[in-house]
Amino acid sequence: MLLLSREDIKKVFSIQDAIEADKKAFTLVADKKCDSPLRTNIQAPKYDGCFLFMPAYIEEMDTASLKTVNIFPHNIDNGLPTSPAQVLLIDGKTGIVTAVLDGTYVTQLRTGASSGVAFDLLAKKDCRIGALIGTGGQAATQLEAMVAVRNLEEVRVYDLNYERTASFAARMQEELKAYGTKITAVSSSDEAIDDADLLITVTPSAKPVFDGTKIKKGCTVSCVGAYQHHMQEMDPAILPRASKIYFDSQEAVLSESGDILLPLEEGIITEEDFTGNIGDVIKGTLTGRENDDEIIVYETVGVGAQDLVTAKTIYEKALSAGVGMQWEA
Repeated sequence: MLLLSREDIKKVFSIQDAIEADKKAFTLVADKKCDSPLRTNIQAPKYDGCFLFMPAYIEEMDTASLKTVNIFPHNIDNGLPTSPAQVLLIDGKTGIVTAVLDGTYVTQLRTGASSGVAFDLLAKKDCRIGALIGTGGQAATQLEAMVAVRNLEEVRVYDLNYERTASFAARMQEELKAYGTKITAVSSSDEAIDDADLLITVTPSAKPVFDGTKIKKGCTVSCVGAYQHHMQEMDPAILPRASKIYFDSQEAVLSESGDILLPLEEGIITEEDFTGNIGDVIKGTLTGRENDDEIIVYETVGVGAQDLVTAKTIYEKALSAGVGMQWEA
């Protein structure tokens, strides 16, 4: 069994690799080639947390996986990961666990890459300004995915805690300096989204974190954080303005995301307003952006296929490079 830490993974796997892995995963989901039941969610209300279990099996890859990811948003106050996790990679021929990967980092990579896929396929080609709302454990890879797929002049970052925002922006300016994008901490959501061509929200908020009436024409919005019914970081005012609404998995989103479920219940939108899954855009069977004035919304909650394909790709690269620690049980 190969044990792969965050540092091991960094040696062999980039955000660009993660974006390509997500594209493959979303295509497999669209082709119904991944057996991935909706995740099991066990609440831990004492700590505003929850335990999530995400299995997946892809027969043509002879691989299964199980990710445990536990969401504890208050961890950020203690300098701990907000979504500690592990991924078990399983040989589909024998049922033997072949690898255990740092699931926190796998989750960060594949979740950031999901926004990267959306922007790569759906954003305008000429984008200058990005906005990122949220600076928790998922934020860094979201930011890198954004600047990896579009040559941005500036990304403005906003969080409720300005000191934390400024620290995050300074750290990311250094880590992502090769991209040549200015990373700026701002003190309000309105300042972040002003004239933004790309927007990512990645928070556990139960109320909207931006004003949907102030999103400019042509913006592509990726909402990442709402994985439970009561969570709603997306302002529903954006939905009637959107030309198209895409999902990583419409089934998964409609099972849990308040960003979409609450506006449906309130009659702000209907399912007829949905465009479809991004995997079908990748396949060429669903239309993407048609002009530079369209506002496009992408809602992602994550699917097990992402974890499986990402973990499998990392495992194969690590084996080739001799990276990781072998553990004989």
